Formats: sequence, C-alpha cells, structure tokens
Amino acid sequence: MSRDQAAEISATDVRVDVGDVTTRYLLYGLLPGWFVPGLADWVMHRRSRIEDTAGTKESLIHALMMTEVGIPIALTLRYRVNPLLLLVQSAGAVVHEATALWDVRTAVDSDREVTPLEQHIHSYLESLPYGALSALMCLHADQVKSLLNGGRGDPDAWRLVPRRRPLSRAYLAGVGAAIATCVVLPYGEELWRCVRADRRNRKRAGDQAKWRARKGR
Repeated sequence: MSRDQAAEISATDVRVDVGDVTTRYLLYGLLPGWFVPGLADWVMHRRSRIEDTAGTKESLIHALMMTEVGIPIALTLRYRVNPLLLLVQSAGAVVHEATALWDVRTAVDSDREVTPLEQHIHSYLESLPYGALSALMCLHADQVKSLLNGGRGDPDAWRLVPRRRPLSRAYLAGVGAAIATCVVLPYGEELWRCVRADRRNRKRAGDQAKWRARKGR
C-alpha cells in the first residue's frame, strides 16, 4: 500500500470517527446534560417563590418552552434527519428563544427576583438548542443542502421517515425516565403550587370583598 493510499484511508477513518463521536456526544452528552440545568432552573423558581409573584402564567410559559424543545427532540430520536425535520428543529429553536424572552419579561414585570445565577442557567438552556441543531447540520450537510433547495428531487424530503437504525429501547426508556424525573415531576409540582396559590389568593380576595360589603351596610 502506497503512502497516498494509506493517507486516504486514514482520512476516511477520521471522517467516520468524527461522525460517530458527534452522534454519541448528542445522545449521551448534550441531551442528558439538558436535564441538569433544567432542574437547577426549577430550584431557582422555587427559591424565589414563583407562586407568590408571576405564578401560573410564568409556570405555563415554562411548560410551553419545554414543549417547543421536546417535540423536535422526540421526532429526532425516532425519525431520520431530513429537510422537514431540520425545519421543525430550526423553528423550535427560534420560537423557544422568543418564548424565553417572554418568560424573563413576565418574571421581571411580576417583581420575581431573577438572580445572576438564574440568568446564567437561562443562558445555558438557550444555547443548547442551537448547539444541537448546528451539530446535526454538520452531520447531515446533504440534508441542509436539500432544505435550501426546497427538497427538490427528494421524495422523502417533506415526510417523517423512521430511522434506519432505531435507537435501543433501553436508551429511549432511560431518556423517558430522565424526562419524567427532571422535567415532568418538578415542573408539574411548580404548576400545581402556582395554581393552588392562585386559588388561595382568589378565595382570600373574595372573603375580603364580602367582609367589606358587610362592613359597609
């Protein structure tokens, strides 16, 4: 084997390795790493007593943001990356960023304290969708080109196509358990706490109104 042939094979191996490593990073690094700052953000909301300030409105915004990120993730775990999926992922990232601005504005307007630590957590959470999307685009440059060309010549460009090699049930079960533990349970508790506080405040306001009405007679 000549030196040029060896160099060509070596370069091919590097490309294959980079793709494999990037995929493993997305599946076992970036995605699981999403749960930790998400849980930390919930702690910040609890410490600042969100139920007594922004309340249910901000908690519902948090649920909306998780949906905007969760749908593209769920689709990517099950289906092949193509122009349709790239479009969904890009739209999710943009809408998530817009909702994040709405979220912070809601918190500030309600006088909920957003500490520097919480702001840094937000920065990390906002950067993750773009990091994941850019990595996927590098892995699937051909699909990015197809998207820019409107999917012309690709009959599968605008439909969901199952992955050629489905992810293992064990991995999907692990992701599902992490979502339930680090997202659904804590943020469900937050929403329940806010709704309960709203009901208590409405009852208190009603009792005060009745008391003032009786006093004014």
